[in-house]
Amino acid sequence: MKIALDVMGGDYAPGELLAGAVKWLQESTGQIILIGDEEIIQEELPQHKYDPARLEIVHASQVIGMDESPAVALRRKKDASVVVASRLVKDGIADAVVSCGSTGAQMAAAIFILGRMEGVERPPIVAAIPGRDGKPTLLVDVGANIDCRPAQLLQFALLGQAYARGVLNLDNPRVGLLNNGEEEGKGNNLTIQAHELLSQQNGLNFVGNVEGRDLFSSRCDVMVCDGFTGNILLKALEGMAFFLAAGVKQELGKIPATFARLDYTQIGGAPLLGVNGISVVCHGSSRREAVCNGLNIAADSIKNKIIDKQLQELARLKMHN
Repeated sequence: MKIALDVMGGDYAPGELLAGAVKWLQESTGQIILIGDEEIIQEELPQHKYDPARLEIVHASQVIGMDESPAVALRRKKDASVVVASRLVKDGIADAVVSCGSTGAQMAAAIFILGRMEGVERPPIVAAIPGRDGKPTLLVDVGANIDCRPAQLLQFALLGQAYARGVLNLDNPRVGLLNNGEEEGKGNNLTIQAHELLSQQNGLNFVGNVEGRDLFSSRCDVMVCDGFTGNILLKALEGMAFFLAAGVKQELGKIPATFARLDYTQIGGAPLLGVNGISVVCHGSSRREAVCNGLNIAADSIKNKIIDKQLQELARLKMHN
């Protein structure tokens, strides 16, 4: 198993990303390819203890910034770290790419280099949100696609179901549509039309509309929404977790482990679904723990053959309709 890590993307690159890579190597049996400015990487590495046989460096002379247009940057910066990392996956040299850089650039690289799966218009990002019973709820999409059509929400549901089967090992995952009410006919034009499409799908265990509060319940295993709504919900959860953790720590002197489960530094990253290669998107503010966890998510996706399972799910559902 080889994972390509873009060490130039993110707020704490490359130091914290290299530290996260070394931590992962100490806790796993895989290999890592570090993608970035080789001179800078070589200056930082002596600060860490690692097995050089399991660590490789591939030079990339450019970086795509958070404020750059992903499409324009992808054309102009052919040697950008996220581009080089994605190309390694495309060429079969690496099994997955992990990056803390520009989400837009990583998505563009995945679409144009790895390619979309047949029938997928807009690859979504899936995030696992901890549930009360210890089982996570998959929220999809959490930021890759701002404006969506009903048919795209249907694709998100199929891909989320495939991920739930492959990684969560659920035989018949329940899919819910995030809405402002449970009743059929609730919502805006997007959710009303999406509800109709989802209800018509054979082989999809659609349980109907669900509300934001259901994210932490056992109401559904996969919660579908557009990326605009999903990203706001995810960021609101992060802010709430920090607010409550700070208040509880002030009163009790410590932070309960429950709050840590909502901390993005613990969650690590979120896979981009619907593309022909494993691409894990990490928070821009990720430090070593989050980077290590992002690498774990990539490793789990490799072990569970999540690409094959998405393709199988899409083919199976297409055949049944």
